[in-house]
Amino acid sequence: MPITVAIVEDNDKLRATLAKVLNRSPGFQCVSDYQNAEDAVRELPQVSPNVVLMDINLPGMNGVECVRQLKAVAPQIQVMMLTVYEDTDNIFDALAAGATGYMLKRTPTPELLEAITELNRGGSPMTMHIARKVVQSLHKAPAAPVPATENLSEREQQVLDLLSHGLMYKEIAEKLNLSYETVHTYIRRIYEKLQVRTRTEAVAKFLRR
Repeated sequence: MPITVAIVEDNDKLRATLAKVLNRSPGFQCVSDYQNAEDAVRELPQVSPNVVLMDINLPGMNGVECVRQLKAVAPQIQVMMLTVYEDTDNIFDALAAGATGYMLKRTPTPELLEAITELNRGGSPMTMHIARKVVQSLHKAPAAPVPATENLSEREQQVLDLLSHGLMYKEIAEKLNLSYETVHTYIRRIYEKLQVRTRTEAVAKFLRR
C-alpha cells in the first residue's frame, strides 16, 4: 500500500510540483491538496491521509493553528511542516501543537521522500537545533525517570548520536556502512530500550544523559 499524502500549501506552483513528485514516486500517492488551512481542517479528517505536508506560513489561519485544530479532530494524521527557512520559534510552536517533523522547502526530492517514509514509520525528521529546543522545554518541567542510555550497545549509541545530529536513516546507513533495514532495526531497538515512540523523544533522552 502506498503512503497517502495530502498537501496544504498556498503557492499553486509548489503545491502542483509536490503532488506531481509524489504521484510519480513508487510507494507514494497524493490524495488531496489545499491552498488554505480552513479547507484542510474541514476536509482532511474525512480524507485521512497517512501524512500531511503543511506550509507553516499560510494566509488566514496559519500552519501552527491548522495543526492544532487538525490534531484535535484527527490525531492519527502525521503532520510535517514545510518552511522556507528555519524559523525556530514557529517550528517549535508547530511541534508543540502536534506536528511530528519539519523539512525545508528546498530539500532535495529523495530526502523529502525519505523524511515522509520516516515520519510514517514513527520517526520525527528535524534538525539538531530544533531537537535541542525541544529538550530545553522538557527541562522546564519536572523530569520523569529516564532509562540510562548505557543500556544501549555501542552501535546503538553510534546510531543515536547520528540521529541527534539530524541525519536521515539513509545517511546513517551510509555513514556506518550498514543497510537501511539494519539501521531501522537498530532504531526500533533504541526506541524499545529508551521507552520512547519518536525520534524527538529518543534524541531528548540522549542529550539529557
